[in-house]
Amino acid sequence: MKLVYPACFYEEEDEGFSVEIPDLLGCCTQGENLEEAIQMAQDAALGRLLTAVSIPVWLNERAERLKINFSQTLQDALLSQVLKNRK
Repeated sequence: MKLVYPACFYEEEDEGFSVEIPDLLGCCTQGENLEEAIQMAQDAALGRLLTAVSIPVWLNERAERLKINFSQTLQDALLSQVLKNRK
């Protein structure tokens, strides 16, 4: 699956480009030229997404082997919590 996030590139006065990926809070980087800035933005986004995952590797691997639908499982868990905490 390929994920796409918009990136904002800003040309700096002292050469180079700074990059911000608004949908990934705090994800910023820079490059000496546009080509490098694009590569750095891809690396920064990937790093941000990888650190956003809080499932332990062993649990993720086991769930994938069992073909557990992560989205459905999360929905079920959230719904259970919402119903349990209704007021």
